[in-house]
Amino acid sequence: MDEWPTIGVLGANSLVGECVIQRLGKEGRHTVAFSRYPSTGNTKVGVTWRRLPASLPTPPKVPPIKEWLCVAPIWVFPQYFSMIEAFGARRVVALSSTSLFVKKDSSDQSEQHIAYRLAEGERALRAWAEARRVEWVILRPTLIYGRGRDRNLTEIVRFVRRWGFFPLLGQAEGLRQPVHAEDVAMACVSALTVHAAANQTYNLSGGGTLSYREMVGRTFDVLGKVPRLVTIPRWLFKLAVTALCLLPRYRYWTVEMAERMNRDLVFDHADAARDLGFSPRSFVLLAEDLPA
Repeated sequence: MDEWPTIGVLGANSLVGECVIQRLGKEGRHTVAFSRYPSTGNTKVGVTWRRLPASLPTPPKVPPIKEWLCVAPIWVFPQYFSMIEAFGARRVVALSSTSLFVKKDSSDQSEQHIAYRLAEGERALRAWAEARRVEWVILRPTLIYGRGRDRNLTEIVRFVRRWGFFPLLGQAEGLRQPVHAEDVAMACVSALTVHAAANQTYNLSGGGTLSYREMVGRTFDVLGKVPRLVTIPRWLFKLAVTALCLLPRYRYWTVEMAERMNRDLVFDHADAARDLGFSPRSFVLLAEDLPA
């Protein structure tokens, strides 16, 4: 373990953070895992947990941590720049999202705001890192799924379990490339050390492309249910979303989300494959990827 430098991980309790820590552990690397809610049940060898307060003072004397992964939302990263600088950061890898492009021109203001925050987070990271000669890498995954903890397919699964069907707007033939959280974690770890990745941005898309309709259909398959995909017109979908938003679980659903069912959201990951050895699996939804 002493042969490898310690890795700092921000957002360690997130889905990708969990996968990153496991991958680093398999490589025998020591991780200092930072989170607002440190894990109390995770006592794995090689992992030291640290709590992130809203405002963290600069530590006077700390062991150096030169390599950092931020798998928390990239827009929160700037508030910890002074902390990681004090630890002697020399390379930082941050997780952004292809939503930066997808939601930029959304008709929904809240989605536009997400795209803006992603863009600002990326801009702030580049500016800070370049001013201090710290190497940076930005990774933009597509729709992340896995381990029943994602906020994408798990919501579809929960809807199907509760209602027994899933509503689709039109033919829902827009193409998708779901990427498993473990494959994203692999790219994160690789980006820490690959020389060619310094000061680069990469898209991380899944290893297979399928329509939104087919993606939803596969959730029925893994649940052992006959697919019941109900096509409804836009006006009715709008009414349904308005009603569903009254329920806490569906408060983030929008008509714009439904409109995207018919848009292709496809991103090339050839650069990540070349530089990071990124080789994502095809989309196969397994029982372990379902929420409890």
